[in-house]
Amino acid sequence: MLCGNGGSAADCQHLAAEFTSRLTAGFVRPALPALALTTDTSFLTGFVNDFKFEDIFARQVQALGKRGDVLLGISTSGASPNVLRAFEAAHALGIATVALTGAAGPLRELAQICVSVPSTATALIQELHISVGHIICHIVERGVYPQKP
Repeated sequence: MLCGNGGSAADCQHLAAEFTSRLTAGFVRPALPALALTTDTSFLTGFVNDFKFEDIFARQVQALGKRGDVLLGISTSGASPNVLRAFEAAHALGIATVALTGAAGPLRELAQICVSVPSTATALIQELHISVGHIICHIVERGVYPQKP
C-alpha cells in the first residue's frame, strides 16, 4: 500500500503501477500486488465528507492491510498528518513501514525504514523520491523473482 498527498500521491500511483505492471521491459515477472490509497475518489470524497482528512489513509490501512504487508508513505515535509496516522495504523496491525521524506518531520521516526532526502526544496525532494522509488521497485522485483542466468 502506498500513500501521500499532491505530487506524492501521483508518485504513489506511479510506483504502484510499476509494481503491478513492471519496471523494466526486459525483466519478465508476474505481477506484484500494490495499491495506491490515493485513487478511490468515491471513498476519498465520501470519507472526508463524514470524517477527518487526517484519518483517510489510516482507515484504508485498517480495512485492507494485514500482517506481512508493507506501507510506503511519501511526504516531502515528513509531517503530513494523514500519512503519520496511516503509519500508526500500520504499526497496530503489524504492517511494515517505509517512508520517503525530506530533511525533517516526525515520519522519519515512525518509519521502520526511511529514506530522507537532505533538503527542504520540494521539487528536489520529489525528483529524488521517484528515483528512490524506482530503485526500491528494482530491488523488490528482483528479490521476489530472481532470474536464472
